[in-house]
Amino acid sequence: MAANNRRMSGKKGAQVGSGGQRRRGLEGKGPTPPAEMRKGHAKQRAAQAKARRATGRAPQRRGGRSASELVVGRNPVVEALREGVPASTLYVQQFIDNDERVREALQLAADRGGINLMEAPRPELDRMTNGLNHQGLVLQVPPYEYAHPEDLVAGAHDEGQDPLIVALDGVTDPRNLGAVVRSVSAFGGHGVVVPERRAAGMTAGAWKTSAGTAARTPVARATNLTRALEAYKKAGITVVGLAADGEAELGELAALDGPVVIVVGSEGKGLSRLVGETCDVRVRIPMPGGAESLNAGVAAGIVLYEVARRRA
Repeated sequence: MAANNRRMSGKKGAQVGSGGQRRRGLEGKGPTPPAEMRKGHAKQRAAQAKARRATGRAPQRRGGRSASELVVGRNPVVEALREGVPASTLYVQQFIDNDERVREALQLAADRGGINLMEAPRPELDRMTNGLNHQGLVLQVPPYEYAHPEDLVAGAHDEGQDPLIVALDGVTDPRNLGAVVRSVSAFGGHGVVVPERRAAGMTAGAWKTSAGTAARTPVARATNLTRALEAYKKAGITVVGLAADGEAELGELAALDGPVVIVVGSEGKGLSRLVGETCDVRVRIPMPGGAESLNAGVAAGIVLYEVARRRA
Protein backbone atom coordinates (compact mmCIF):
# COMPACT_ATOMS: atom_id res chain seq x y z
CA MET A 1 0.00 0.00 0.00
CA ALA A 2 1.36 3.44 -0.90
CA ALA A 3 2.57 5.49 2.04
CA ASN A 4 0.63 8.61 1.09
CA ASN A 5 -2.70 6.75 1.49
CA ARG A 6 -2.12 5.90 5.17
CA ARG A 7 -3.32 7.97 8.14
CA MET A 8 -0.54 9.03 10.53
CA SER A 9 -2.12 9.11 14.00
CA GLY A 10 0.91 10.92 15.45
CA LYS A 11 0.45 14.01 13.26
CA LYS A 12 -1.55 17.04 14.23
CA GLY A 13 -3.76 19.00 11.86
CA ALA A 14 -5.38 17.84 8.64
CA GLN A 15 -4.33 14.40 7.40
CA VAL A 16 -4.33 12.93 3.94
CA GLY A 17 -7.91 12.27 2.88
CA SER A 18 -9.55 14.38 5.62
CA GLY A 19 -10.39 17.24 3.27
CA GLY A 20 -9.45 19.73 5.97
CA GLN A 21 -12.52 18.86 8.05
CA ARG A 22 -10.69 19.20 11.35
CA ARG A 23 -9.46 22.67 10.44
CA ARG A 24 -12.94 23.82 9.44
CA GLY A 25 -14.38 22.34 12.61
CA LEU A 26 -12.23 24.69 14.66
CA GLU A 27 -13.45 27.76 12.84
CA GLY A 28 -16.03 29.91 14.62
CA LYS A 29 -19.62 29.97 13.38
CA GLY A 30 -20.25 33.59 14.25
CA PRO A 31 -22.49 35.08 16.95
CA THR A 32 -25.65 33.24 18.03
CA PRO A 33 -28.64 34.79 16.23
CA PRO A 34 -31.41 36.32 18.35
CA ALA A 35 -34.25 34.03 19.43
CA GLU A 36 -36.63 35.61 16.92
CA MET A 37 -34.39 34.40 14.06
CA ARG A 38 -33.77 30.84 15.29
CA LYS A 39 -35.88 28.27 13.50
CA GLY A 40 -38.37 26.51 15.77
CA HIS A 41 -37.81 28.84 18.73
CA ALA A 42 -40.97 29.92 20.57
CA LYS A 43 -40.06 33.59 20.17
CA GLN A 44 -39.70 33.15 16.42
CA ARG A 45 -43.14 31.57 16.22
CA ALA A 46 -44.60 34.40 18.28
CA ALA A 47 -42.97 37.03 16.08
CA GLN A 48 -44.25 35.32 12.94
CA ALA A 49 -47.76 35.08 14.37
CA LYS A 50 -47.70 38.76 15.30
CA ALA A 51 -46.61 39.71 11.78
CA ARG A 52 -49.36 37.58 10.25
CA ARG A 53 -52.01 39.18 12.44
CA ALA A 54 -50.74 42.62 11.43
CA THR A 55 -51.00 41.77 7.73
CA GLY A 56 -54.28 39.87 8.01
CA ARG A 57 -52.80 36.61 6.77
CA ALA A 58 -54.12 33.27 7.97
CA PRO A 59 -52.04 31.71 10.77
CA GLN A 60 -49.56 28.94 9.97
CA ARG A 61 -48.92 27.19 13.26
CA ARG A 62 -47.54 23.88 14.44
CA GLY A 63 -50.49 22.95 16.65
CA GLY A 64 -52.13 20.89 13.90
CA ARG A 65 -55.08 21.36 11.58
CA SER A 66 -58.77 20.68 11.86
CA ALA A 67 -60.75 19.13 9.02
CA SER A 68 -62.30 21.31 6.34
CA GLU A 69 -65.98 22.07 6.82
CA LEU A 70 -69.01 22.82 4.67
CA VAL A 71 -71.60 25.46 5.50
CA VAL A 72 -74.85 24.42 3.84
CA GLY A 73 -77.96 26.43 2.97
CA ARG A 74 -78.69 29.97 1.84
CA ASN A 75 -79.13 31.66 5.23
CA PRO A 76 -76.16 29.90 6.92
CA VAL A 77 -73.88 30.71 3.97
CA VAL A 78 -74.88 34.38 3.90
CA GLU A 79 -74.45 34.69 7.69
CA ALA A 80 -71.02 33.03 7.56
CA LEU A 81 -69.88 35.42 4.84
CA ARG A 82 -71.24 38.43 6.75
CA GLU A 83 -69.33 37.40 9.89
CA GLY A 84 -66.04 36.98 8.04
CA VAL A 85 -65.78 33.22 8.46
CA PRO A 86 -62.72 32.12 6.43
CA ALA A 87 -63.80 30.46 3.20
CA SER A 88 -62.00 28.95 0.23
CA THR A 89 -64.82 28.13 -2.20
CA LEU A 90 -68.46 29.09 -2.73
CA TYR A 91 -70.35 26.43 -4.67
CA VAL A 92 -73.46 27.62 -6.51
CA GLN A 93 -75.95 25.27 -8.10
CA GLN A 94 -76.41 25.50 -11.86
CA PHE A 95 -79.62 27.21 -12.97
CA ILE A 96 -80.33 28.27 -9.38
CA ASP A 97 -83.32 30.44 -8.53
CA ASN A 98 -81.42 33.70 -8.11
CA ASP A 99 -83.09 35.27 -5.06
CA GLU A 100 -81.83 38.04 -2.77
CA ARG A 101 -79.79 35.69 -0.57
CA VAL A 102 -77.99 34.15 -3.52
CA ARG A 103 -77.14 37.56 -4.90
CA GLU A 104 -75.86 38.72 -1.50
CA ALA A 105 -73.70 35.59 -1.10
CA LEU A 106 -72.15 36.13 -4.52
CA GLN A 107 -71.52 39.80 -3.79
CA LEU A 108 -69.98 39.15 -0.37
CA ALA A 109 -67.69 36.49 -1.80
CA ALA A 110 -66.61 38.78 -4.63
CA ASP A 111 -66.01 41.72 -2.28
CA ARG A 112 -63.82 39.70 0.08
CA GLY A 113 -61.63 38.25 -2.63
CA GLY A 114 -59.72 35.00 -2.40
CA ILE A 115 -62.90 32.90 -2.50
CA ASN A 116 -63.30 30.67 -5.54
CA LEU A 117 -66.73 30.69 -7.17
CA MET A 118 -67.69 27.28 -8.57
CA GLU A 119 -70.86 26.34 -10.41
CA ALA A 120 -71.95 22.74 -9.87
CA PRO A 121 -74.96 20.61 -10.84
CA ARG A 122 -77.42 19.73 -8.09
CA PRO A 123 -76.41 16.01 -7.94
CA GLU A 124 -72.82 17.06 -7.22
CA LEU A 125 -73.90 19.33 -4.36
CA ASP A 126 -76.16 16.55 -3.04
CA ARG A 127 -73.14 14.23 -3.01
CA MET A 128 -70.90 16.80 -1.31
CA THR A 129 -73.41 17.47 1.46
CA ASN A 130 -74.64 13.88 1.90
CA GLY A 131 -78.11 14.87 0.82
CA LEU A 132 -78.58 17.87 3.13
CA ASN A 133 -80.95 20.65 2.07
CA HIS A 134 -78.26 22.94 0.64
CA GLN A 135 -80.71 25.14 -1.33
CA GLY A 136 -78.10 25.56 -4.02
CA LEU A 137 -75.39 27.21 -1.87
CA VAL A 138 -72.44 25.48 -0.19
CA LEU A 139 -69.49 27.28 1.39
CA GLN A 140 -66.22 25.46 2.02
CA VAL A 141 -64.35 26.53 5.15
CA PRO A 142 -60.62 25.63 5.08
CA PRO A 143 -59.00 23.72 7.95
CA TYR A 144 -58.19 25.87 10.97
CA GLU A 145 -54.49 25.86 11.86
CA TYR A 146 -54.10 25.72 15.60
CA ALA A 147 -51.34 27.27 17.65
CA HIS A 148 -49.20 25.30 20.09
CA PRO A 149 -49.81 26.03 23.83
CA GLU A 150 -46.23 27.37 24.12
CA ASP A 151 -46.93 29.94 21.42
CA LEU A 152 -49.47 31.74 23.62
CA VAL A 153 -46.89 32.32 26.35
CA ALA A 154 -44.26 33.43 23.85
CA GLY A 155 -46.73 35.87 22.30
CA ALA A 156 -47.49 37.44 25.69
CA HIS A 157 -43.80 37.82 26.53
CA ASP A 158 -43.17 39.29 23.08
CA GLU A 159 -45.66 42.03 23.96
CA GLY A 160 -44.03 42.57 27.35
CA GLN A 161 -47.10 41.34 29.22
CA ASP A 162 -47.96 38.67 31.77
CA PRO A 163 -49.68 35.77 30.03
CA LEU A 164 -53.48 35.68 30.32
CA ILE A 165 -54.80 32.44 28.83
CA VAL A 166 -58.10 30.57 29.02
CA ALA A 167 -58.14 26.75 28.87
CA LEU A 168 -61.37 24.88 28.22
CA ASP A 169 -61.97 21.47 29.78
CA GLY A 170 -64.79 19.40 28.30
CA VAL A 171 -66.50 22.29 26.50
CA THR A 172 -68.10 20.76 23.41
CA ASP A 173 -70.31 23.57 22.07
CA PRO A 174 -68.48 25.55 19.35
CA ARG A 175 -70.58 28.61 20.21
CA ASN A 176 -69.17 28.59 23.73
CA LEU A 177 -65.66 28.39 22.29
CA GLY A 178 -66.42 31.33 19.99
CA ALA A 179 -67.80 33.35 22.91
CA VAL A 180 -64.66 32.65 24.96
CA VAL A 181 -62.42 33.70 22.06
CA ARG A 182 -64.39 36.93 21.80
CA SER A 183 -64.03 37.63 25.53
CA VAL A 184 -60.30 36.84 25.50
CA SER A 185 -59.85 39.32 22.67
CA ALA A 186 -62.00 41.97 24.38
CA PHE A 187 -60.11 41.83 27.68
CA GLY A 188 -56.56 41.63 26.37
CA GLY A 189 -55.94 37.90 26.72
CA HIS A 190 -53.34 36.00 24.72
CA GLY A 191 -55.26 32.97 23.52
CA VAL A 192 -57.38 29.93 24.25
CA VAL A 193 -56.32 26.32 24.75
CA VAL A 194 -58.61 23.40 23.90
CA PRO A 195 -57.97 19.65 24.17
CA GLU A 196 -57.47 17.70 20.99
CA ARG A 197 -60.24 15.22 21.81
CA ARG A 198 -63.81 15.48 23.06
CA ALA A 199 -63.84 19.25 22.80
CA ALA A 200 -65.20 21.98 20.58
CA GLY A 201 -62.96 23.10 17.73
CA MET A 202 -62.77 26.16 15.53
CA THR A 203 -65.72 25.36 13.29
CA ALA A 204 -67.72 27.86 11.25
CA GLY A 205 -70.09 28.18 14.21
CA ALA A 206 -67.23 29.12 16.54
CA TRP A 207 -65.94 31.65 14.01
CA LYS A 208 -69.38 33.26 13.73
CA THR A 209 -69.82 33.53 17.50
CA SER A 210 -66.36 35.06 17.86
CA ALA A 211 -67.56 37.94 15.63
CA GLY A 212 -64.29 38.03 13.73
CA THR A 213 -62.00 38.10 16.78
CA ALA A 214 -60.73 34.59 15.99
CA ALA A 215 -58.69 36.19 13.21
CA ARG A 216 -56.44 37.88 15.79
CA THR A 217 -56.79 35.68 18.90
CA PRO A 218 -54.95 32.35 18.59
CA VAL A 219 -56.52 29.07 19.63
CA ALA A 220 -54.07 26.34 20.64
CA ARG A 221 -54.80 22.63 20.75
CA ALA A 222 -53.23 20.41 23.40
CA THR A 223 -52.78 16.68 22.95
CA ASN A 224 -53.15 16.34 26.72
CA LEU A 225 -54.65 19.28 28.62
CA THR A 226 -53.29 18.19 32.00
CA ARG A 227 -49.72 18.06 30.70
CA ALA A 228 -50.17 21.44 29.02
CA LEU A 229 -51.29 22.95 32.33
CA GLU A 230 -48.33 21.37 34.14
CA ALA A 231 -45.99 22.93 31.56
CA TYR A 232 -47.58 26.32 32.19
CA LYS A 233 -47.02 25.88 35.93
CA LYS A 234 -43.33 25.06 35.34
CA ALA A 235 -43.13 28.30 33.35
CA GLY A 236 -44.22 30.25 36.43
CA ILE A 237 -47.88 30.71 35.47
CA THR A 238 -50.62 30.21 38.07
CA VAL A 239 -53.35 27.81 36.96
CA VAL A 240 -56.77 28.85 38.31
CA GLY A 241 -59.76 26.54 37.89
CA LEU A 242 -63.36 27.73 38.05
CA ALA A 243 -65.53 25.56 40.31
CA ALA A 244 -68.79 26.10 42.17
CA ASP A 245 -67.19 24.64 45.32
CA GLY A 246 -63.86 26.46 44.92
CA GLU A 247 -61.91 27.27 48.06
CA ALA A 248 -61.42 30.94 47.09
CA GLU A 249 -63.80 33.64 45.92
CA LEU A 250 -63.06 35.51 42.70
CA GLY A 251 -62.70 38.98 44.23
CA GLU A 252 -60.27 37.74 46.87
CA LEU A 253 -57.83 35.90 44.61
CA ALA A 254 -54.47 37.69 44.44
CA ALA A 255 -53.16 35.26 41.82
CA LEU A 256 -55.19 37.04 39.14
CA ASP A 257 -52.78 39.97 39.33
CA GLY A 258 -49.93 38.01 37.70
CA PRO A 259 -49.45 35.51 34.86
CA VAL A 260 -52.47 33.23 34.92
CA VAL A 261 -54.28 30.47 33.07
CA ILE A 262 -58.01 30.33 33.73
CA VAL A 263 -59.47 26.85 33.34
CA VAL A 264 -63.19 26.63 32.58
CA GLY A 265 -65.12 23.36 32.59
CA SER A 266 -68.43 22.44 31.05
CA GLU A 267 -71.62 23.79 32.58
CA GLY A 268 -72.91 20.34 33.46
CA LYS A 269 -69.82 18.44 34.68
CA GLY A 270 -67.43 21.24 35.58
CA LEU A 271 -63.71 20.44 35.72
CA SER A 272 -62.58 16.87 35.23
CA ARG A 273 -60.85 15.24 38.21
CA LEU A 274 -57.29 15.31 36.81
CA VAL A 275 -57.58 18.88 35.56
CA GLY A 276 -59.05 20.02 38.88
CA GLU A 277 -56.18 18.39 40.78
CA THR A 278 -53.64 20.08 38.49
CA CYS A 279 -54.95 23.59 39.23
CA ASP A 280 -53.02 25.63 41.79
CA VAL A 281 -56.27 26.97 43.18
CA ARG A 282 -59.98 26.62 42.43
CA VAL A 283 -62.07 29.75 42.55
CA ARG A 284 -65.83 30.29 42.70
CA ILE A 285 -67.83 33.15 41.20
CA PRO A 286 -70.27 34.61 43.75
CA MET A 287 -73.85 34.41 42.44
CA PRO A 288 -76.25 36.07 44.88
CA GLY A 289 -79.15 35.39 42.54
CA GLY A 290 -78.96 31.69 43.31
CA ALA A 291 -78.06 30.29 39.89
CA GLU A 292 -76.28 26.96 40.15
CA SER A 293 -73.90 27.47 37.23
CA LEU A 294 -72.92 29.61 34.25
CA ASN A 295 -72.01 28.49 30.77
CA ALA A 296 -68.37 28.58 29.79
CA GLY A 297 -68.59 31.76 27.72
CA VAL A 298 -70.23 33.80 30.49
CA ALA A 299 -67.99 32.44 33.27
CA ALA A 300 -64.82 33.15 31.30
CA GLY A 301 -66.00 36.67 30.50
CA ILE A 302 -66.58 37.48 34.18
CA VAL A 303 -63.11 36.31 35.25
CA LEU A 304 -61.40 38.01 32.30
CA TYR A 305 -63.09 41.28 33.20
CA GLU A 306 -61.83 40.96 36.78
CA VAL A 307 -58.28 40.33 35.55
CA ALA A 308 -58.44 43.27 33.11
CA ARG A 309 -59.81 45.54 35.86
CA ARG A 310 -56.91 44.72 38.15
CA ARG A 311 -54.28 45.07 35.46
CA ALA A 312 -55.65 48.45 34.43
